Amino acid sequence: MNEIERSPQGFEEQLLRDLTAHVAARAETASAARPAGRRTRFLRGWRIAGAFGLAVTLTAGALAVQTMRLGDQRPPTANASEIFHLAADAARQQPELTARPDQYVFTESLATIREFPDSGPYQTIRNQLWQSAGGVAYTQARYRPEAEPNGWGELKVLRVRDSAYPWKELDVFQPPAYHGGLPTDPDELLRYLREHPVELHLAEGADEEAVYGDESMVYTTARSMLRGYVPPRALAALFELLAREPGAVVISGDVVDAAGRHGVAIRMPGVIGGNQDFLFDRDTHVFLGTRGTVVRNGKETLFDAVALLRIAIVDRPGQLP
Repeated sequence: MNEIERSPQGFEEQLLRDLTAHVAARAETASAARPAGRRTRFLRGWRIAGAFGLAVTLTAGALAVQTMRLGDQRPPTANASEIFHLAADAARQQPELTARPDQYVFTESLATIREFPDSGPYQTIRNQLWQSAGGVAYTQARYRPEAEPNGWGELKVLRVRDSAYPWKELDVFQPPAYHGGLPTDPDELLRYLREHPVELHLAEGADEEAVYGDESMVYTTARSMLRGYVPPRALAALFELLAREPGAVVISGDVVDAAGRHGVAIRMPGVIGGNQDFLFDRDTHVFLGTRGTVVRNGKETLFDAVALLRIAIVDRPGQLP
């Protein structure tokens, strides 16, 4: 299959637009206070793909070295399957959160992003997201540049965009963000995910039968659940299931995520024009977040890095744990 990333793209594109608008507005305010000759430093249109994260601000030069380490060829100490199994063991040790359908899964993260895939400066954005635990309300979010503690934007409702008509919003909620009741045995979870695939907002004319019938669809569904909250035993089963996915490999060398935490990166299959990596703590193997890279003319560069910092259950959007 040739999708860049088979995911609920309408929702993610709306998140991109909202984050773009907020950072662009902050750039406008900042540039207005500076001499005209310096305004070219502020670029409009920030993009973030996939999950959401929280980290320290890094300069562009430091980010390229500390986060990527692409030139470090030290061999990995374990294969992808072994790392996923260790991550499953770590997941079982986590405390379990419970949620009612009318509550929200709160996620805070840092995302280091750049305007264009292979050019422009990096910026680190702090994100707070409130997703409906039961899928009965719209997701809401707010953002601020990490360098501006008082730069929070307004809390905004995020809606799914129609992939065929991007200017239209679909009157649908996102799936439940609290994944309670999942099987805790990998084989049972595999069967469940095959019967309950994540809903994809595909472009008009896409071959839905081929997409949903592809054997890799179950892994796409499993990955999508990492955007919400999966209880510890079910999360362990999910990682053990991802350990079976063909094509996943461990990236050589040390990796530092957007929050400055050292980890190990597993490169996931199924992405063209770039790569998506899952990051795990090098010592504890707790899931840290994701990073995306692009490949241009044989050169790989960082596009975004997302560090998940905390997740909690709250009663309403805007409420902090």
